[in-house]
Amino acid sequence: MDDFLAARSQMALSLGFHIIFSCIGMVMPFFMAVSHYKWLKTNDEVYKNLTKAWSKGVAIFFATGAVSGTMLSFELGLLWPKFMEHAGPIFGMPFSLEGTAFFIEAIALGFFLYGWDKLNKWFHWFTGMVVGVSGLASGILVVAANSWMNSPAGFDFVNGQYLHVDPIQAMFNKAWFSQALHMCLAAFTATGFAVAGVHALMILRNQNKHFHLQAFKIAAVFACIGALLQPLSGDISAKDVAKRQPAKLAAMEALYKTEKPAPLLIGGIVNEKDQTVKGAIKIPGALSFLAHGDFKAEVKGLDQIPKDQQPPVAITHYAFQIMVGIGTLLALISLVYFIHLIRKKALLEKRWLLKLFVLAIPLGYVALEAGWVVTEVGRQPWIIYGIMRTKDAVTPMPGIAYSFYIFSAIYLSLSVIVTFLLYRQIKMVPVLYNNPVSETPNH
Repeated sequence: MDDFLAARSQMALSLGFHIIFSCIGMVMPFFMAVSHYKWLKTNDEVYKNLTKAWSKGVAIFFATGAVSGTMLSFELGLLWPKFMEHAGPIFGMPFSLEGTAFFIEAIALGFFLYGWDKLNKWFHWFTGMVVGVSGLASGILVVAANSWMNSPAGFDFVNGQYLHVDPIQAMFNKAWFSQALHMCLAAFTATGFAVAGVHALMILRNQNKHFHLQAFKIAAVFACIGALLQPLSGDISAKDVAKRQPAKLAAMEALYKTEKPAPLLIGGIVNEKDQTVKGAIKIPGALSFLAHGDFKAEVKGLDQIPKDQQPPVAITHYAFQIMVGIGTLLALISLVYFIHLIRKKALLEKRWLLKLFVLAIPLGYVALEAGWVVTEVGRQPWIIYGIMRTKDAVTPMPGIAYSFYIFSAIYLSLSVIVTFLLYRQIKMVPVLYNNPVSETPNH
């Protein structure tokens, strides 16, 4: 493994690991706040128990996210010094604001965890909401920084110099809204289905049914709303990418030749050497419509992109297909769930529906990771789109491969520790929160 590949692999591993914990940190506090609100309004002890259980999970993920996020910030400077030298002064604002949001989140979480029976009950609930809002703000600010890499703005690039820097314009670049919207909905969808699936599994195992049923309902509603809105944000993102990054769109759809109208490919095996796609289902004109809102519009293919500026096609295409495929499946599950809610059917009698949620536990995060592969790999060979190539930003320091192995071991260890802590937390539910109220039947 050469140093360039090692640096890219380490960054990919770090981002792929951190994104899961950051998404949970963005979303779980809102589940917690809803449960807390229900307890304050109904005085049903099960909601208080649920809030306390979820708050411990939030604390675990917050600590892990803080560790992985700190490591990421160091990696940016250590692995990509040329990038940070030029980009830091331009897109540093969202990172500094993200740091502020992180500290607010940490302080609010401390108030919430240790404020039981010590603070005014509504102020205590408010601190939980602050945890969620600041966590969501952190995610949006980081995505704003990433969107700048896809859509550079806020400076003039003259003779290799970055002049007339405007950090506000850099932060609110043309890609930030579509990326932030897509990311937030993905976070709610992935985390919602994971949490709902875990509680559905406990219901199927006949463990503290009332407790897990209330938890399932809260998480499932967030998840299903996010999944049904995600195709709309995906459409906004597709049109934005078509306008700004035609090479990425062409790689996503493995469109080697410019076509008018252009078909949408579903599936297919990419042969990058022959520049062909075999076995794909083609929907005539659909790509033209998704990209430009016109079934007869021309979509630029890779034949109009210089060879040295084309992203890897196969990886980008497969990742995009995985993301869209899983997104469609989760939207269908959401539709079924809301039909069930409208008809007011007893959930405990719909074991097949609970099993669908159990199967969906990992799917949202698989789609999330695939989406980030599309975003990052589809931008290659650029680290700053159209301005700086990734290979020109990497550190000249040797021995990066060893750093990659060390960081891989650290992330693996963190994964094992977090899995153990969550497993223990779930197993402790009957011990900590078992009471007569929590076992009353509820449909």
